[in-house]
Amino acid sequence: MQISWTKVLRKRLHQGLRKAFSALPRDTRFAVYRSFVDCDPAPSERLVLKIAESREELEACFSLLHDAYVDSGFMRPDPSGMRVTIYHALPTTTTLCAKWDGEVVGTISLIRESAFGFPLQQVFDLSGVRQKAGKLAEVSALAVHPSFRKTGGAILFPLMKFMYEYATHYFDTRHLLIAVNPNRIEMYESLLFFERLTANVVENYDFANGAPAVGASLDLQLAPATLEHVYRNKSPRKDLYAYFTKTQLPNLILPHRRYFTTNDPVLTPALLDYFFNERTQGFANLDPRKKVLLHSIYDLQAYREVLPEVPQQDVQVRQHQRFSVKCPGQIRLDSSEEEADEFAIQVIEVSEFGFQAYTKEELPLNIWSSATVHLGKSEISVVKVLAVRGKANGFNGFYGFRVGEPDLIWRKFVNVLQQGHTHEDLEHATLYLA
Repeated sequence: MQISWTKVLRKRLHQGLRKAFSALPRDTRFAVYRSFVDCDPAPSERLVLKIAESREELEACFSLLHDAYVDSGFMRPDPSGMRVTIYHALPTTTTLCAKWDGEVVGTISLIRESAFGFPLQQVFDLSGVRQKAGKLAEVSALAVHPSFRKTGGAILFPLMKFMYEYATHYFDTRHLLIAVNPNRIEMYESLLFFERLTANVVENYDFANGAPAVGASLDLQLAPATLEHVYRNKSPRKDLYAYFTKTQLPNLILPHRRYFTTNDPVLTPALLDYFFNERTQGFANLDPRKKVLLHSIYDLQAYREVLPEVPQQDVQVRQHQRFSVKCPGQIRLDSSEEEADEFAIQVIEVSEFGFQAYTKEELPLNIWSSATVHLGKSEISVVKVLAVRGKANGFNGFYGFRVGEPDLIWRKFVNVLQQGHTHEDLEHATLYLA
């Protein structure tokens, strides 16, 4: 086998430079990382960032991810030429893509918590983050096309901006989680101020082909103040605070939602069948427990036909399905006419006969009240409710409610959520409610 001495010398040079760089003081290293920031507040119109939703877009994302992971040693080549994980099969995962002249050149996925948990929770302890208020999402599957990796972040920074806006305003996320190679963790620490989950490096992370990994989290509610403190005196192209929190990029195509839901599922039964049965063995290779979980998530007949087979008695479906939302509302106790007895709430999960909500005020339990809930921009439901459980998800301020008299708007809303396959289904199915 012929040895490329040029590649050997280049590799040794990079290793030497990396070793010398790691010997610098931490603050100096972080300052160097920030000096490379180049975030264009007005990128070319040739760049478009959107949710990957078609078969062509998803396949391009998974192919780009496959090649990047193989090149980095994070996975072995797959016959499909794609990296598709079971988390990509979930309606709680959203894949974002960057397109240049119509071709996918960057991708990143956001994984909300589900019955499958998070990829990184297999090896990292999330108990510290879970003790804080707010929902979690893991940032995963980041890849940029090789032709754009040396262009000063022309794709990476817009993609991260898209991720930030989507997670903050659409995905109902407070804490972002990452698991990255130790060589890259300082980029996330220095630029975005991720904090490590533990002080140790996991030497063998199965989700990345046994490569070492470091876990970290970012509190999106506290991040703006930290970003402002560090970047406020920087030039416009190096000011990540303004870029993430103030700059409006017309290149971003954010989802249009009729209702205040928090997910944008795109996988139809045909797409699931294509990616997880035809092109890969994603469903066939699942253990029995995960097969059952899939059936409990996709419990419509159209999906059952493409899901892996399990004994029907093993499939346990909730009596009343629950759906993640972010709907503002008010509660007024029926027994009082005082304004002081009206409470602002944020509904975070709904079912046909109940919901979970957060409020800063302490609510009395087992007293009938009137709830006004803004299900969407034009849809307002007024229902009789009973707060039956405090600390509904383990935290103060969260309450479980029973809906005693669902009105027509509420019933139609839940029915659409139950029957819809994708976020487009929700849009089309609810037009008649205008």
